[in-house]
Amino acid sequence: MSTSPEAYVEPWLRGTHADVPAVGRAVLHALDLALDDLTKWATGLTDAEVHAEPLGLNSVAFHLRHIARSTDRLLSYAEGSQLSAEQLAVLKAERAGDEPLAALLAEVEASFSNAVERVRVLATANLETFRGVGRKQLPTSIGGALVHVADHMQRHVGQVVTTAKVLKALRG
Repeated sequence: MSTSPEAYVEPWLRGTHADVPAVGRAVLHALDLALDDLTKWATGLTDAEVHAEPLGLNSVAFHLRHIARSTDRLLSYAEGSQLSAEQLAVLKAERAGDEPLAALLAEVEASFSNAVERVRVLATANLETFRGVGRKQLPTSIGGALVHVADHMQRHVGQVVTTAKVLKALRG
């Protein structure tokens, strides 16, 4: 990623993932944009800042864990699976932990790397195919789950950006 604002081109304008159908391509571009933004805004935070909850905001650490793990969970639903015992266990542990920033960013990168292949496969499916979410099997579709991966992830990326800005401003 370039540090010059004039040179930065958002992922959806880079011509990448051209071999993936439009909905999947948009999700892949959202993953790329998320990684750009997370790296830009989280870099420079201390490990203590990453775990801080300034002004009652959730910590950057929580959001990084949640981004990585919810991406996996949502793709499981898109694939027609229910959550595994391991996925449920890590869900319950999202608010706990004292990992350094580097480990949190590595978890996000690994999650996104895994997600790329899964999205590529799902993007070629019939996007209207029913999928049930959770124990109640709330109705969605493959396409709905894919779009929600991007939407949900970007919502939490925005929270990381906001919290990082607050933390940097509080430094004085």
